[in-house]
Amino acid sequence: MSSQSDDQEKTEAATPRRQEKAREEGQVARSRELTTFLLLAAGVGSLWGMGPLIFGQLGRVLEQSFLFERRMVFEDAVMLSHAGNLVREALFSLLPFFVVLVLVALAAPLLLGGFLLSGKGLRPQFGRLNPIKGLGRIFSFNALAELGKVLAKSALLLSIAAWFMLSHGGELMSIKNEDLRPALMHTVSTAGLAAVLMVFALIVVVGLDVPHQLWNHAKKLRMSKEEVRREHKEAEGDPQLKARIRSQQQNMARRRMMSKVPQADVIVTNPTHYAVALKYEESRMHAPRVVAKGADAVAENIRKVAREHGVPLLEAPPLARALYRHVDLDREIPVELYTAVAEVLAWAFRLKRARGEGEQAPPPPRDVKVPEGLKKTRARRALR
Repeated sequence: MSSQSDDQEKTEAATPRRQEKAREEGQVARSRELTTFLLLAAGVGSLWGMGPLIFGQLGRVLEQSFLFERRMVFEDAVMLSHAGNLVREALFSLLPFFVVLVLVALAAPLLLGGFLLSGKGLRPQFGRLNPIKGLGRIFSFNALAELGKVLAKSALLLSIAAWFMLSHGGELMSIKNEDLRPALMHTVSTAGLAAVLMVFALIVVVGLDVPHQLWNHAKKLRMSKEEVRREHKEAEGDPQLKARIRSQQQNMARRRMMSKVPQADVIVTNPTHYAVALKYEESRMHAPRVVAKGADAVAENIRKVAREHGVPLLEAPPLARALYRHVDLDREIPVELYTAVAEVLAWAFRLKRARGEGEQAPPPPRDVKVPEGLKKTRARRALR
């Protein structure tokens, strides 16, 4: 029972296939705090850098809004046209600021989780309309953790705001004694400093939230040992099915090989353990080629087919072993075996000619020489 429960517990890290499937379903790690921080930082930075230009243009718009002509009072169309021009100028002044915010809002989520375009997340899920499940989500651990995070962030920002007000209270109170233009500049610079402090305060929140979101996402994707085994089995395929496929492939390859035995020029045997079929066509081949080979039962089948079709068989154990071990199917023999194979083929050709003319069969070659190096090398895999 304990082993079964261990298999069902989600203790294993998500596999690449599980992560890919989660992305297809729209499940990626996201941090709202990171997006909020980047938007606030981009907004403060934009106002800090483009502030003089923006406020200068807005000042001119405000100045023009207080200028009236006699026609504006008596003609509604003129007044509306003037108001529309002022609105367009104001929006045009703020356009760079809005463009920066839009670009940051689009790029911020890519920093955590990357680009994702999935329609599965937009599908309606009517199970979420269940009020009981909704209450469960409200009082769940994740909801309580989010509430605690919001309260902690609010407490941090309120503490910084309170400290700023206390430390700059006298400076803020002195603004009322300044002239209008210096007072406005002083107010804007003080507000900008407060905003910068808030941005730096959010760095702490982001530094805690991003690792938490990554950990929480990885936790949601955890798998049980049984799920990992099942996925691995699906990816690798059923071992029994793969074994049957391999067996069928080997049978097909063996049938193709056996179909070439009747066209062979000679079969070199061990005499019982190995059998190798050789073929040589001077117009198409640079050297004789191994068209079939096998050991044990396969060798017996090769000898049987050769006898049925009158292909010469020659017992030359050293040569048969060398050919079986060192030459792959449909490959030409190595240079070291040219002399030995030439002697065997010459006998096979004489035998075929003698059979065709009704003459006495020539004696088979004896003691076919094979280089010592080809006798000691380990055998290669072959069809058995």
